[in-house]
Amino acid sequence: MMNQRIDDKIIDRLVEISGEKSVLTDDIERYLYDETEELVRPEADKNCVVVRPSTYEEVSKILQAANELGFSVLVRGGGTGACGAAIPTKPSVILSMEKFNKILEVDKVGMMVTAQAGVSLFQLNEYLDKEAHELYFPCHPGDEGAHLGGIAVENAGGVRAVKHGIMRNYVKGLTVALPSGQIVKLGGKLLKNNMGLDLMHLIVGSEGILCIVLEVIFKLHPRMEYTGAMVASFNNAEDAVNSVVATQISGIVPLAVEYMDRDIAVKTAEQISGNWPMNDDGKVDIIYMLESRAEDELYEMAEKIDEIARENGGLDCVIAESKKDQKNILDVRSAIYEVFKPIFVDSLDAAVPVCHINDFLKDIDEIADKFATTSPRVGHVADGNFHNFILRSEDGSTPDWADEMRRDIYTAALKYGGTVTAEHGTGKTRKAYLDMQYPREVIDIMKNIKKAFDPNHILNPGVVVD
Repeated sequence: MMNQRIDDKIIDRLVEISGEKSVLTDDIERYLYDETEELVRPEADKNCVVVRPSTYEEVSKILQAANELGFSVLVRGGGTGACGAAIPTKPSVILSMEKFNKILEVDKVGMMVTAQAGVSLFQLNEYLDKEAHELYFPCHPGDEGAHLGGIAVENAGGVRAVKHGIMRNYVKGLTVALPSGQIVKLGGKLLKNNMGLDLMHLIVGSEGILCIVLEVIFKLHPRMEYTGAMVASFNNAEDAVNSVVATQISGIVPLAVEYMDRDIAVKTAEQISGNWPMNDDGKVDIIYMLESRAEDELYEMAEKIDEIARENGGLDCVIAESKKDQKNILDVRSAIYEVFKPIFVDSLDAAVPVCHINDFLKDIDEIADKFATTSPRVGHVADGNFHNFILRSEDGSTPDWADEMRRDIYTAALKYGGTVTAEHGTGKTRKAYLDMQYPREVIDIMKNIKKAFDPNHILNPGVVVD
């Protein structure tokens, strides 16, 4: 039976384990919410206490205490998630990973990094740039405040997945604390490991419901010294998508390929005092991010992309000639979410196979028409993942039809063999739609896996499955 409130007995045990200064009972507001949209996120239960352990032994003892005293443990990383997984909806001990912030080793021979789970993406990138400049970590889910443990258990994606893959492609090893408190190592600095069942990759994407990640081993890549950005414009989405597909078929694999409705790009540029480089009559823009070891090769790729774009209805193509111009383009793309967040209810992240992108986008337009609204969109077009917005009513409230529109879009994605969520995760905000994608038997298997790891259901209650 789980404890219905965090009482003095629990707090005293936490103080005994981690020390009085590491246990917070007041001013914990910043630990209660993540980046989930305000109108869809669950309400946080404020009957919580925050504990900030500094050793793995402390984490183990906290989990043992949770099983003994019957309290819930919610793991807190960088708070950058977008599916409500880090929001406590019942009395909980919030276990912050902020003190586990050490980079332990960079293996330049094997091209891997070992780091504690509380290291931020920004911290890792800065460290590699200074201490191992020949290597870098390409995965970039968006917010560099994200913790490495968090992006592993969320199986984060981001703009660079088209070339280097999602987090599952980077994770080589994990050190975890099981809900029992036992600490185990899974995987390692190996390129091949076929012994037993692959529990490590079961944990990747598990959203913190199976264990607490303490350390990660990530694969690194050789750094490409030359990078570039360019934008191609099109009259419509179909021409833009066809051009992206033709580019990939030609053998060019950009670092990132981003789709943007022109209206979104222009409005965002205005809001951040930037300048959108496209001035033609296009309705859709495609950003290409390129990387190469040689500058000549970079320009050859850009010229080929321009040629392919024009063969597929492209109107114009602008190559960022300077670092400043590059930054301007990428700043606009990075700022879209924050600029539009005040006017949308939800930012969906459904995905479909690339061969069905055009069909899916047409369906979204028809669904928007059904509800007499629009659904502005941006997307990682080369991997079929789109973020389209469900807009608020004029008074800032949630329209009565918002959930019906959301379900219609999910149904359209699933019709083409797609997914409800490609990046953000199931968490608490997408859990209600799990049965749209999976039959009851599959959901029951997920529940049984949760039970096998965590028989007392102490970790991240209410996330993914009940």
